[in-house]
Amino acid sequence: MEITIKDAAKAYLAENVQLGSTVLLTTDDGSNRYSTVGGTCAIGDKFQLVALTTDDPDYPITVANNAGWTLKTNADTELYLSNGLILDRVFNQLSLRDDSGILDSAVGLITYTAEEKSKLDLKKEMQTLGTRIC
Repeated sequence: MEITIKDAAKAYLAENVQLGSTVLLTTDDGSNRYSTVGGTCAIGDKFQLVALTTDDPDYPITVANNAGWTLKTNADTELYLSNGLILDRVFNQLSLRDDSGILDSAVGLITYTAEEKSKLDLKKEMQTLGTRIC
């Protein structure tokens, strides 16, 4: 799998992601431990980048990219991605598209250290947000 990261997105990531981080490309639909939103209206429709200070073994698929980032995904997310994958920054939002069109025009970016991630209670956060989404 390969993604082209446009200059505007490269600049944004360089400002907001610690050098040497592993960046995950994953869904933001309630299907994984990094997602805080969910519901049937979000399946395959919402994506996020998650910057970690260590690798996550649940994301073994390397996504080749022109920015030199260690970018990974998993089989669950890969189902929604196609050829011609591009990450750009448009109207102050990260935008993900492929040959089929725009996949998400507001891709989220979150960063965690391993210690911070272990202290998060995302299930509780999802329950709180649950009344505000689909």
